[in-house]
Amino acid sequence: PKQCQMVIEAGRAEPRLSAQVGSSKGPMHDTKTRTSHISWIPFKKMIEMYRDIEKTIKATNGNHFGFDGMQITEPAQYTEYPEGGFYDWHIDNDLECSKEPPVRKISMTCLLSPENEFEGGDLELMKEGQIAKLEQGHAIFFASFIRHRVAPVIRGTRKSLVMWFGGPPFK
Repeated sequence: PKQCQMVIEAGRAEPRLSAQVGSSKGPMHDTKTRTSHISWIPFKKMIEMYRDIEKTIKATNGNHFGFDGMQITEPAQYTEYPEGGFYDWHIDNDLECSKEPPVRKISMTCLLSPENEFEGGDLELMKEGQIAKLEQGHAIFFASFIRHRVAPVIRGTRKSLVMWFGGPPFK
């Protein structure tokens, strides 16, 4: 809980943006697909957090994925989903490959909120009802090409840390 609060404070200290979604025309606001607020946590602001996450992703990749050249490729995204907030079904890869390399290969979501502070907001993977039940401070790593969503928040605010790890194109 203490580390989660530090991340929340770091995320809230950065400029707050309305979340966007990717499209063929570039990033855009689409409240039918996504309603949340985000900020980007600079690497220099939380060096120890990034160092710990880098160790974890290297072990996770080695033990479960085996993808080539994995590294942190972009700053962490702090996300708040208010009551009614959601992110509909999507994948984290760039389908048009316009931003590659690096290719996003592994995505991570870490729940920062205590579970009793919100209702709904489930992270679902691949299909409706397939829920990744997270507790405060727990993270899930999954292949970035896996379809997923954050279901609508019914009560409270869901706070999370999202990161992507990438490398050279798949072979």
